[in-house]
Amino acid sequence: MRLSLIPIAIAVLTAGNPSWGEARPPLEVCLVSGSAEYDSDTSLTAFKQYLEEGYDARCILLKARGFEDLPGLEALDDCDVALFFTRRLTLDGEQLARVKKYCLSGKPLVAVRTASHGFQNWLEFDKLILGGNYHNHFEGGPALTVTVAPAARDHPVLHGVGPLDSTASLYKTAPLVEGCKLLLTGLTLESGGPQPVAWARTHMGARVFYTSLGAQSDFANPAFRRLLANALFWTAGRGTAEKQP
Repeated sequence: MRLSLIPIAIAVLTAGNPSWGEARPPLEVCLVSGSAEYDSDTSLTAFKQYLEEGYDARCILLKARGFEDLPGLEALDDCDVALFFTRRLTLDGEQLARVKKYCLSGKPLVAVRTASHGFQNWLEFDKLILGGNYHNHFEGGPALTVTVAPAARDHPVLHGVGPLDSTASLYKTAPLVEGCKLLLTGLTLESGGPQPVAWARTHMGARVFYTSLGAQSDFANPAFRRLLANALFWTAGRGTAEKQP
C-alpha cells in the first residue's frame, strides 16, 4: 500500500509554523490616553475604531481622570502591545508601579507626542525607555515638513505610509540615545535644521517606537494612522500591519 507523503509534509510544516493552518489570534492592544491638551481621548477613540475595523486587532482604551488617576492599568498585564499618549500625569502608588512594570519588563511599546513627558514624576521615561531627549518645542504655526530618513526607507513601520507633513509644533528631540534607529525627521522655517520626528529602538529585548507627531490633524491623516498601525504590529513582532479584506 502506498502512503501519500503530502499530508505528512503539511502536518510537519504546520506544526512548526502557526501561520500555516491556524490563524493567529487578534493583536491585543492597550491604548492609554491621558493628554488632555491634545484631546487624546477623542483621537484614540477614533483610532481604536480604525484599528478594529481595518486590521486584525482588538483594543482596550484606558482614559485618565485628570492628572492623578488612570484606572484599568491591569490591562497592561494581558496585552500584546501598549500605546501611550499621556502628558505630565502624576500617577503614584500601584498605578505608577504598573506603568513601570510594563516598561521595564521587556514589553513592546508605541508612544505618541506628549508621551515623551507623559509622567511628570517619572520624567526618566523619555530617555530610559523611548531613547529620546525632549526639551521643549518650536513655536507652532510654520508648516512642518516630514522626511523619511535615507537609511529607513525600507523599514516595516513606514510600509504603505504616505506624506506626513503636519501643522503640529516641532519637538526638540535631538540628540537621541545611541542605538536608536531614526525613521523620520521634521523641519520648519525656524528650526535651523531637522529634528527627529520618529524613531525605533530595542530596550530590554523589546521593540519601542516613538513619534512626536500626534495632533488631532495628524490623526485625521490616513498616513499617520497607518504609521501607528504598522508600529503596533511591528513592535509586537507581527510584521507589517495588513488590512483585513
